[in-house]
Amino acid sequence: MKFIHNIFDRMEPSFTKGGKYEKYYAVFEMFDTFFRQPSSQTYSASHVRDGIDLKRMMITVWLCTFPAMFWGMYNVGFQALNAIQHFGITPTGWRTIITAMAGYDPNSVWASFVYGAMQFLPIYIVTFAVGILWEIIFAVVRGHEVNEGFFVTSVLFALSLPPDIPLWQVALGISFGVVVAKEVFGGTGKNFLNPALAGRAFLYFAYPAYMSGDAVWTAVKGLNKVDGYSGATLLGQAAAGVPSNAFVDAYGQSISWGQAFVGNMQGSIGEVSTLAILIGGAVLMYTKIASWRVVAGSVIGLVLTAFIFNMVGSDTNPMTSLAPHWHLVIGGFMFGAIFMATDPVSAAHTNTGRWCYGLLIGFMTVAIRVANPAFPEGIMLAILFANLFASLFDYFVKQANIKRQTARRLAHVSQKQ
Repeated sequence: MKFIHNIFDRMEPSFTKGGKYEKYYAVFEMFDTFFRQPSSQTYSASHVRDGIDLKRMMITVWLCTFPAMFWGMYNVGFQALNAIQHFGITPTGWRTIITAMAGYDPNSVWASFVYGAMQFLPIYIVTFAVGILWEIIFAVVRGHEVNEGFFVTSVLFALSLPPDIPLWQVALGISFGVVVAKEVFGGTGKNFLNPALAGRAFLYFAYPAYMSGDAVWTAVKGLNKVDGYSGATLLGQAAAGVPSNAFVDAYGQSISWGQAFVGNMQGSIGEVSTLAILIGGAVLMYTKIASWRVVAGSVIGLVLTAFIFNMVGSDTNPMTSLAPHWHLVIGGFMFGAIFMATDPVSAAHTNTGRWCYGLLIGFMTVAIRVANPAFPEGIMLAILFANLFASLFDYFVKQANIKRQTARRLAHVSQKQ
């Protein structure tokens, strides 16, 4: 709208070079480019013009998380309202708002969604507020623009968390991810670890009772002083020796593979529904924002490794018998493979390197799940481990290409002689 353009036009001289607030130009530029298009455009034929830039790419990734986000909010609310009904809890505080809407009926999609949103939105707001504050501080100090990549980091970090996590831990985790995993290395494009995963890993080791993935907790507070209920996740049940055809929820009701695929179970907010994740992932791979080679390599690596463990077997480790198709739908594997592993900064950049990078992630995910009895989830550590080798994969691929090209040239020269 024209009045918005006028506002920014009047403010711009104060923030540009020589203006009163020159050192805060990064803050002005962040809001300016959010509300309106840049004033300068290229028209001459000597430039390559494309319909996508970093801002559009990051916003597309952000939008592609929406299916997992919306399902996660609904599922969190459904699980909580189900617990309220099952245990006869009378909620207090802001949770009483739901009473006026649907009487705490878990069969009401609207009530479940609103209740889940009330759990997720505070987590996302704290993540975004704290993270963007760090981004602005570093942008002002270094004199560069605020990067749009934090839109993606913030939503991925928030969706990977359990719904009951204290907000101070959220602030601590995103601070570690932005400052230690990204900004100390120079900011976006120079970090070799995924910031969202690094922040989650920090919480994973600092506060394992909340982040281990071994037990799931659903947030319900009521007059009877019950803060929630917990039960072993499907990965935790598998590690304890429960066969896949006997997986149950916190109420003892059976959970089928189809339910796990759709996401009708307890778990971290954005990781429960493989179906919703694949919907967003299909768009990312179709638009070539995410590399299908990384995703395919991760899936192939996981399936092959799980098959190998199935064939080898173990009398003392029941995780070796968990079938590959179950590995795909429980835990955070698919969420990590599509949204985290394909990070264009910390992933491999050559096509062959991407295959190797993905295969390593799949292999490490199952290896950690099988070999680590304390914390049965493995995708987070697998991706961070693969991040360390991404540049090495690219190096060997480039060296191999150089050797092949050199050999061709020498052969061509010798033929001429």
